[in-house]
Amino acid sequence: MPKPLDLVFLWHMHQPDYRDYASGDFLLPWVYLHAIKDYSDMAFHLEQHPQVKGTVNFVPVLLDQLEDYVQQFTTGQIRDPLLRLLARENLNDLNTAERNLVLTSCFRSNHKSMVAPYHAYKRLSDLYKMLEPGGDIELTYLSGQYFSDLLTWYHLAWCGESVRREHDLVIRLMGKNEGFNYNDRKWLFDLIGQIVGGIIPRYRKLAESGQIELSTTPHYHPLAPLLLDINSASESIPEISLPHSKCYSGGKSRVQAQLLSAQKSHQTRFGVIPQGIWPAEGAVSTELLEVFAAQACRWTASGEGVLANSLRTAEHNLPDRANYLYRPYHLQGEASGVRCFFRDDRLSDLIGFEYSRWNGKDAALHFVSQLELIAQQAPEGEVPVVSVILDGENAWEYYPYNGYHFFANLYSELQAHSTISTTTYSGYLDRRDAAEGTQQLAKEGELPRLVAGSWVYGNFSTWIGSPDKNRAWDLLCIAKQSYDLVMVSARLNEAERLVAEKQLASCESSDWFWWFGDYNPAHAVESFDRLYRSNLMQLYCYLKLPVPVILNSPISQGSGLPEAGGTMRRGS
Repeated sequence: MPKPLDLVFLWHMHQPDYRDYASGDFLLPWVYLHAIKDYSDMAFHLEQHPQVKGTVNFVPVLLDQLEDYVQQFTTGQIRDPLLRLLARENLNDLNTAERNLVLTSCFRSNHKSMVAPYHAYKRLSDLYKMLEPGGDIELTYLSGQYFSDLLTWYHLAWCGESVRREHDLVIRLMGKNEGFNYNDRKWLFDLIGQIVGGIIPRYRKLAESGQIELSTTPHYHPLAPLLLDINSASESIPEISLPHSKCYSGGKSRVQAQLLSAQKSHQTRFGVIPQGIWPAEGAVSTELLEVFAAQACRWTASGEGVLANSLRTAEHNLPDRANYLYRPYHLQGEASGVRCFFRDDRLSDLIGFEYSRWNGKDAALHFVSQLELIAQQAPEGEVPVVSVILDGENAWEYYPYNGYHFFANLYSELQAHSTISTTTYSGYLDRRDAAEGTQQLAKEGELPRLVAGSWVYGNFSTWIGSPDKNRAWDLLCIAKQSYDLVMVSARLNEAERLVAEKQLASCESSDWFWWFGDYNPAHAVESFDRLYRSNLMQLYCYLKLPVPVILNSPISQGSGLPEAGGTMRRGS
């Protein structure tokens, strides 16, 4: 007889801040591109399956940028260079920088799933590859019509499958194939504005119906345990190489400020204070959970490796994961009020990395069968709670049709299943609080300690420990010391102080450190290296201090991977 199981999906939505605060321009287009593809598709699948519940985590800095784009479309003052070009009437007079922007941006997609399937788009790519070795001279043969077609196809390819199915314009333009004119591009531009403007209201409506829970992350996605204590990286890797800087000064107050800002942002946008916090990169430590507890956070979550490190002792090997993974935990002491859930890495990574190569129906059935097996293996009298946590935006371009058939089948199977119950973390905790011994639920565990780590390998090696990453940390720590000195002086007025603090928060994002490393594509390493240094330079400018000369040179000393025609999957 099938046994019951509780399933929580947590879809993490995040992009770092791509705005140049000095010019107001967006330096990279990923926020609006993921909005028209992934954020819209993920909302669509939930809307089509109202009995499927889950948790969606929006990082406030992503919401800030989505609202920024909404304002741009409303006012007509477009500050994203690619969008400006899409809506530009005459593309025959592009200057060299504009031509290079289009050519370096509009093939930066997964070639197999987003370029090759469309004959006209692939022909544009082939033509560029033929001329590109000849440099700028041969590229000048590309006409305004070429750039019109390329800009149009790039944005058509980034439209989510639900957008294509719900808006005839997309299919009509794809059917036209080539020779796109200004009206075509303006219609597509207007549709992009409509979709972007609908993202936050759609998720708010799903939350108000009780189908999803919305959680948040400290505002700019900082690697909070390292801000609190850089040495916490050695808890999971004792031999790790650390930056020269011994600490990030005032780290606790910075984490508290980013958390309070996130909670305020969430309440303003969604009308409620979030009950749960997904920490950036699933990175946790005892000190961080104490900060969460002080702000009445009800739940948080992290990776399976963190739990394994925290339970493992020199005297005892871990039991089978069925006997420890699928339950909530708490710590003793100041953090005891925060319930902590841990990701099933295998199931989450099947969705993130494996199922894109499967038939959608087969993948859905396999996933459900794995859940049924977990239920059967659960300790007698316990109903396991399984956490499937991954980025809600970066895996789908590797799937046929942006994962449409996988999600349609998966959610349909789960909606009809007799013993698997999808839920949210707060909904699950509500049931525990109301049960009072009348229901069989997962046993709650108490952690004797929490070994600091993240959802990637259970440690912080993705963000610290290599020469490039450590250099990036040292530059941030030095900038923070300068920030502290200025803040105790009378150099800045109140408005200037707020601008500087916002800039510092952007510099604290975990994303900058993630991208350093020669395992990432060279073009991505270069872009994020430049953007990170630009953010630090701007911080010094806002502090009215000279910009250190060292920031003119790339941080990364490695060459990176050669460009492969696709984007690197961010996160786990």
